[in-house]
Amino acid sequence: MKEISVREVKENFVKLLANDWALLTAKDGDGCNPMTVSWGGVGELWGKDTATVYVRESRYTKGLMDKEDHFSLCFFGGAHKEALAFCGSKSGRDFDKVKETGLTPVYDEAAPYFEEATLVLICRKEARLFLDENSFTDESIMPKWYNDHDMHYIYFGEIEKVLISE
Repeated sequence: MKEISVREVKENFVKLLANDWALLTAKDGDGCNPMTVSWGGVGELWGKDTATVYVRESRYTKGLMDKEDHFSLCFFGGAHKEALAFCGSKSGRDFDKVKETGLTPVYDEAAPYFEEATLVLICRKEARLFLDENSFTDESIMPKWYNDHDMHYIYFGEIEKVLISE
């Protein structure tokens, strides 16, 4: 992997997240737990290059995100969809997602990432915000996305490093 500036990334982050998906990964003891995300953003906030990710209260990853100072976002350029589907539908409480998917974790940064990724953002957590039911001004969002009231936390991370496959 080669380090570049986030401003050098040529891919469209909206497409990468919404269409191709990403793995949000945090340390889990001596290992890691990846969770598929398709909601998030990349931009500038508080004078820093920042990534935002959304994690539901019920997810195993939420506890890891609260405990760890760093996380990674791994993009696979549309590949490994079966692995990403598994990581989005199964819990780290019940499965060793790394073992089940066959993805290769790399632990040489502040947060683990995957060798198979084509683009990796290493982020330092800066803030967390609870998105509660009173947050919405559009009344159609709650019944469509939160009919079970399993709300999201938004995590904000300063992008400390960007890696691309060579």
